[in-house]
Amino acid sequence: MIKKERGNENLKDKIGIFLSILMIMCLFVVTAERSGFAQVVVQKADMPTKRTIHASCVINGIIYVFGGYPPIASVEAYDPSTDKWTKKADMYFARAGSAVCEVNGIAYAIGGWGNGQYLSSIEAYEPTTNTWTRKADMSTPRGYLTASVVNGIIYAIGGYRSGPVGEVEAYNPSTNTWTKKADMPTPRYGLTSAVVNGLIYVIGGAIGSSGANPVDVLEIYDPSTDKWTKKTVPLYHSWGSACVIDNLIYLVEGAISYSMVYDPATDVWRQLTDKYTITDGNTCNVINRKIYVIGG
Repeated sequence: MIKKERGNENLKDKIGIFLSILMIMCLFVVTAERSGFAQVVVQKADMPTKRTIHASCVINGIIYVFGGYPPIASVEAYDPSTDKWTKKADMYFARAGSAVCEVNGIAYAIGGWGNGQYLSSIEAYEPTTNTWTRKADMSTPRGYLTASVVNGIIYAIGGYRSGPVGEVEAYNPSTNTWTKKADMPTPRYGLTSAVVNGLIYVIGGAIGSSGANPVDVLEIYDPSTDKWTKKTVPLYHSWGSACVIDNLIYLVEGAISYSMVYDPATDVWRQLTDKYTITDGNTCNVINRKIYVIGG
């Protein structure tokens, strides 16, 4: 059964205004140096569909992009080797502000906002057959969440329902079951996350009801102990994305005008040297040490 909760129409409208409804099709590629600074920025073939607050993941060297705002069900795949996009099978549900993770070659689309409601549904995409399968719902409907994978388990973190939430649930694809985990200390939405050495780094987000009000919060979740550690970020950040190269976390713009790189080993943040135009609601993925920044 699909669990849904009637959404906050005012929040939906305000988020649209805050993001300027500026849905772009651009795909940028950023080549990273080992020092942690961007080296080269190249624009690639645009997506066929304009979208923002979408989700994306990499499967076997192909980037798959899912949904977006206003809520849509469309899926498109980008092949870096040919610089071409391909239309794929639509999701069962139109989703904006969902989270997508890859486990064993399958993409799992989780939660989001669609049809005027926050969603608890999850569906799995099999690229080899271009088909979708319904999976067990989360216990709590929510949108504008983040999710990360550690040891084959998907952790769905935070988001928005009737307000910002700090809920964490773990999904095991092998058993198709969810397990409640320790809440994130700071409830928030429009946040992003990345994994380094088995720890989930949850960065930024918003706490107000307008889609703005970004926070300077970094909270680190250890799945092995089900505990959180709190730190700060030297900027207020929301509606951006994060990815990892060489155990460095690249924080790609959002509601700020520049990107950052974070070294968890030294707890040091640095601003990226190259300037490029990326808007709110983007996603980023890594293939062969290149960061692909999509939409927004």
